[in-house]
Amino acid sequence: MAASFDLTGIIIQSSTSPLFTGTHNTKIKRPSPNAISTVIAGDVAPPESAQVERSVVRLGLPSKGRMSDETLNLLKSCQLTVRKPNPRQYTADIPLLPNLEVWFQRPKDIVRKLQLGDLDLGIVGYDTVSEYGQGSDDLVIVHDALEFGACRLSVAIPKEGIFKNINSIDELSRMTQWTAERPLRVVTGFTYLGPKFLKEKGLQHVAITTADGALESYPAMGTADVIVDLVSSGTTLRENNLKEVEGGTVLQSQAVLVASKRSLSNREGVLEITHEMLERLEAHLRATGEIMVTENMRGNNAEEVAHRVLSQTSLSGLQGPTVSPVYCLCDGKVEVDYYAISIVVPQKSLYKSIQQLRSIGGSGVLVSKITYIFDEETPRWRKLLSQLGI
Repeated sequence: MAASFDLTGIIIQSSTSPLFTGTHNTKIKRPSPNAISTVIAGDVAPPESAQVERSVVRLGLPSKGRMSDETLNLLKSCQLTVRKPNPRQYTADIPLLPNLEVWFQRPKDIVRKLQLGDLDLGIVGYDTVSEYGQGSDDLVIVHDALEFGACRLSVAIPKEGIFKNINSIDELSRMTQWTAERPLRVVTGFTYLGPKFLKEKGLQHVAITTADGALESYPAMGTADVIVDLVSSGTTLRENNLKEVEGGTVLQSQAVLVASKRSLSNREGVLEITHEMLERLEAHLRATGEIMVTENMRGNNAEEVAHRVLSQTSLSGLQGPTVSPVYCLCDGKVEVDYYAISIVVPQKSLYKSIQQLRSIGGSGVLVSKITYIFDEETPRWRKLLSQLGI
């Protein structure tokens, strides 16, 4: 079920014509019998539909842009390479997951089709899940931090004019200029999250205009006072003389793995594929930025060598160093003069770690990349099973 909230006092309209006003003063332009009815995406949850009987699991991936490229790169890094023989097709597969179909869709359509039962899993931005999922009980975030697509949905205002001394959402809500006759004009592509946030922050006289793309131009053109849009670095805002306001961040977003609870509970194979994908993603992302260092160190025994390594607090590794004897042949006898130490260190601290190892007698240092670091069991998997009541 989608979440609902009171929109009293907030007017939402398309960029060309009014759609509706607050719940106490609703005005709807009645279409002619032959007219096509149009609803702004995000205003309503998709209707319930019977799930199509099928034996394969379906994963929705973004079809275009940077989000698509980074999604495919992440999956490839997890040895889950997406095979798409025909670039014009919207379907593909992942050879290591034989019972899985990949469907390339627009991000908002992935969220809608998850709720309709046409897809079982999807990778999209958290902002898209929040906007088009609207608090749906059927959507569950399997992995909430895939470490790409980072951005925030924020309120931004002009730097000059009547907003020159306005620096917070509270100050914006206390401005006396806005009335029912002259409301604060807000342009956004987020017709669910935007009005909901502004209402929660106490802004009462607001007119929402829906638009997609180049929202930064609206205040300069005089067609809006405020924008609610995605921000990454903030450079585009600054170059268009706009500023974010304190307390005006609607949400923080990055790419997430999302699933349909109904599919996880009822469709054969979905839970098993979700488990493998989650394990691979968790293990790979944990290994990102870590390096395996192996070096030789002379010592009388393994315990002595381990003690020397552990005396350096930054060389503790995951649980501690692995120390193994290095055998050599001296005068026809097999002897142990050196021990091999293997330890995981942060890549950014690699040179410092090597210096520390040298300072305690290390030599012959080898450095290897790590693809996965698997835990005994990922906490996110335990959390998912708990959400499903398993």
